[in-house]
Amino acid sequence: MKPASAKAADVAALQAALAAEHAAVYGYGVVGAMVAGRALTLARADWLAHQEARDTLEAMLVKLGATPVAASPAYQLPFAVTGEASAARLAVALEDGVTRAYLAVVAVTDRTLRSFGALAMQPPANRALAWGGATVAFPGMPTTAASA
Repeated sequence: MKPASAKAADVAALQAALAAEHAAVYGYGVVGAMVAGRALTLARADWLAHQEARDTLEAMLVKLGATPVAASPAYQLPFAVTGEASAARLAVALEDGVTRAYLAVVAVTDRTLRSFGALAMQPPANRALAWGGATVAFPGMPTTAASA
């Protein structure tokens, strides 16, 4: 049987990932309102992917006996989104936030959850690239730690 502290850490990491997915679903509503054409198609696909990931995390938390964190009615955006360029920057920021949240899942003690987190980091990292973002070898890790 898993110690209560390990289960609590598992739940906390999954709750943080769920919160990031909730924020991404909200944020893609803003992105979608500011883009057109191919970018709108991409935003819609990414919005749906985050809804699916959110639903998966909610099911995982329920299976662990936890109540999934609810979405907020609104989220503070990291900057003003006024057009297509800033909408693309927001999409990158959302994907980076989701990637960092799944990195925390990789740090839990449960092997299955670590594998889940590692695999779940890949799609948002790829989506960030599709929106013009950059990738790093260890997402979420401070660059000074990576160079040490």
